[in-house]
Amino acid sequence: MLDKAVAILGALEAAPRSLGELTAATGLSRATAHRLARALEGHGLVRRDGAGRFALGLGLVRLGRAAAEALPLAEAARPALEALRSDTGESVQLYVREGDRRVCVASLESPHGLRTIVPLGAALPLDVGSAGRILGADGAPAEGWAESVGEREAGVASVSAPVHDAAGRVVAAVSVSGPIERTTRSPGARYAEAVVRAARRVEADAALR
Repeated sequence: MLDKAVAILGALEAAPRSLGELTAATGLSRATAHRLARALEGHGLVRRDGAGRFALGLGLVRLGRAAAEALPLAEAARPALEALRSDTGESVQLYVREGDRRVCVASLESPHGLRTIVPLGAALPLDVGSAGRILGADGAPAEGWAESVGEREAGVASVSAPVHDAAGRVVAAVSVSGPIERTTRSPGARYAEAVVRAARRVEADAALR
């Protein structure tokens, strides 16, 4: 039953869905999908949007924040991320790998009205974006950072650097991201030094090296 409830949450991760759409996406019977969605709604993990469709509930935001705050690395990284945001004026994130995805465990938004927003707990692919390359199977690039321009989201560029543990393994990626109008199409030239510096500070503050 738990697997079926998780399947419903997974289907709603992509977009709000009507009961019929939820049934098609999960392969559950209409009665089972409705019963579980209503049960999840009762716990705040699912809600109804303005069109009456099932959508992810705000309870997941609370749980996601609690989970992120429970990660010592995310807590230790905060001073470095705050300094990076101050240095660049752009949004900054910390990602860790979870299976074939990268998960945002810390996120600070730019003060600009036009900015990149990555929610805590967001699970993103490894095959696009600078942080994906850092955490992917190939590991960190030889230059110690990676950049991407319009890969995961049109109009957005990012630069990421690896965070290593004492054994030299990549355990996280520090990222800065923002609209191409400010970052330019060569964001590494502008932000790589600051991002690498932030990654080294995370290692020091978290006592990883």
